[in-house]
Amino acid sequence: MRAAYLEGRSIAALARDHGVSRGAIRTAVTDLLPDHTTIEENAPAPELPVTLDMPGKVADYLRATELEPAERAALDHGVTVRRGQGCTLRVSAVPAVHQQLLARCQPLDGAQGIPVIPAQRKAHCEYENRVNALTGSAGP
Repeated sequence: MRAAYLEGRSIAALARDHGVSRGAIRTAVTDLLPDHTTIEENAPAPELPVTLDMPGKVADYLRATELEPAERAALDHGVTVRRGQGCTLRVSAVPAVHQQLLARCQPLDGAQGIPVIPAQRKAHCEYENRVNALTGSAGP
């Protein structure tokens, strides 16, 4: 059957010849189909972008910080959403980039000798909770 397919016989003709469904033929020749791509067994699934709302105070801090290109691109493509007196930045990125951005804004929590501003600490905690909910991680 596989040899006949490679010689140019159609899936419908092979199904008729063998008295099976076209789906059965497709299953038998799946690795020969033109749109088939080989997936390594142990290859991790690609991460898909997710959208999180980043508090404006966190976004403002990160905009003034030196970032990796993927992190900068995520911030630059974020959409500002007005919320009452403040705003949030709706950021779409893969979870790893959200985790990197979260790590970059650790100083807002007073972790590196920077004076703590309560509103910034609260904003950092909100973003941390959103990232942790996304990744299933527990906070410190």
